[in-house]
Amino acid sequence: MELSITTLALLVLTPLLVWRIYARIKKQMLRQRSIYQRHYTGILVFGAMILVPAAQLFASPYNLAALLVGAVGGIGYGVWGLKLSRFEATPEGYFFTPNARLGLVMAMILVARILYIGVEIYANQGKGLPTPQLSDSPLTMLCVGLTSGYFACYSVGLLRWRRRAKRENM
Repeated sequence: MELSITTLALLVLTPLLVWRIYARIKKQMLRQRSIYQRHYTGILVFGAMILVPAAQLFASPYNLAALLVGAVGGIGYGVWGLKLSRFEATPEGYFFTPNARLGLVMAMILVARILYIGVEIYANQGKGLPTPQLSDSPLTMLCVGLTSGYFACYSVGLLRWRRRAKRENM
């Protein structure tokens, strides 16, 4: 088996890419200021990551079911993640520290699945096979639902905490 330069570059760069994504996500799992706009954005983006594919998957009940099961599981993990988070209302502002392991695992599940699809696309080049779509696989939809449900639920929980903390400090 002969390795092309492109394949060799892919083999070398993929671990580097995974490491950089991991490092970037890990920075987001430290103590951070609670900002309303970010929480609303999280709800909109991750909610759309569930609703848009769901609207397109009515013809594929297994994929739709996988997306919905993943979303429900993600919401469960989101509730658990909120219980493991640390919340602080200080004179400098509102801060929260998410559970780093749980947040990293949720994010890396989706990253790993997208990387797998990318490798699959690369491996099928020139073979006349159709290009896989993100919504073609129940496993991918499960990963999308899990990650999106988790982060959407977490954003909702942060908004609820902020409103409750603001009422208590008045």
